[in-house]
Amino acid sequence: MNQEAAKTFQEVMVRPFEDAADPFTSATENFVFGEVWSRPGLSRRNRRWVTLTSVGAADSLKPIDDHVYAALASGDMTIDEMFEFVLHFAVYNGWPKASHIEGVIHQQWARIHQERGIKVEPYSVPNNDQLGANDWTERLELGGKTFAEVNCIPAPPPVTPYIHAGILNFVFGHVWQRPGLSRRDRRFITVASVAVCDSALPMQSHVGSALESGDITREEMEELILQFSVYSGFAKGEALRVTADEALKRLGQLAISQK
Repeated sequence: MNQEAAKTFQEVMVRPFEDAADPFTSATENFVFGEVWSRPGLSRRNRRWVTLTSVGAADSLKPIDDHVYAALASGDMTIDEMFEFVLHFAVYNGWPKASHIEGVIHQQWARIHQERGIKVEPYSVPNNDQLGANDWTERLELGGKTFAEVNCIPAPPPVTPYIHAGILNFVFGHVWQRPGLSRRDRRFITVASVAVCDSALPMQSHVGSALESGDITREEMEELILQFSVYSGFAKGEALRVTADEALKRLGQLAISQK
């Protein structure tokens, strides 16, 4: 057994590696943890965001349980950050999938406390100040500004319910402005989300803006693609890689034209 891979597995998953003589277990040991999770190009925290998004979007029951537990038990994510993740995940992957993850977070948090012999403290009630402006005109203006900052393009006019109430009012008028996660955290969750959903235009938009803004570097994007490929499949990873290559080419040409 690869001792370094086993050590990485235990650090990431917060439990010993159970060796078995089959191809899947061997690949998990030697490739997933021996080569991918141990790579230095991306922090373990950011690998967790990509992984949680991937297994959550895939409805993978045991991997969801395992990775939620590991994220919390390791201390890489706080309970408040995990609940904030659920809201952001819901925007890009849907409420039913997010509802399941929310339930798992409660279950695994209770499990961790039981294992450690600690009483679970009551959850803090979210502060209404986090909900943003109450005036709809102000909220839409802020949503348009945040949309432009995140996507690096002007916001669309609010001419349909999807754009008006959904994109400008809620997604960018509220969710992307919430303080519970950094914009960089939200980038990793969003890029993985649009890639796992095979959403071509959102993938072009969010991959391009993540790179153009500098929130994710080229090298980090390459690591994100590898991590994503492990948990969402290399075919989806290839589509994400092509999208990133096209974005980098466009940004390179833009930089040349601006000289």
